[in-house]
Amino acid sequence: QVQLVESGGGLVQAGGSLRLSCAVSESILDIKKMAWYRQAPGKQREFIAHHLNGAGPYYVGSVKGRFTILRDNFKNMVHLQMSTLKPEDTGVYYCQADPNGLGVTEYWGQGTQVTVSA
Repeated sequence: QVQLVESGGGLVQAGGSLRLSCAVSESILDIKKMAWYRQAPGKQREFIAHHLNGAGPYYVGSVKGRFTILRDNFKNMVHLQMSTLKPEDTGVYYCQADPNGLGVTEYWGQGTQVTVSA
């Protein structure tokens, strides 16, 4: 059972930056996809970025150019560097591990709250 623990959330003003971290309980060298999702108040959880081993990062349009997903295979960690934050970025951010990248088995962290004030 892979365990993930997110950290780094908090309250930030619009235009500011935050760096989220996800610590994984085992080696991520063989985990095909590491991803970040978020859930805004009253909304469904949505995908925002992933990093595929051998293929690199992918971002949804709303965060592209502002967020960067960083994968550290040696420290078994994944980070989400967020800049130029907007109030609509507010939500609970979740880290996901998908070992084969096919959505068959997925592991989730407990989430970390990000609040962006106007």
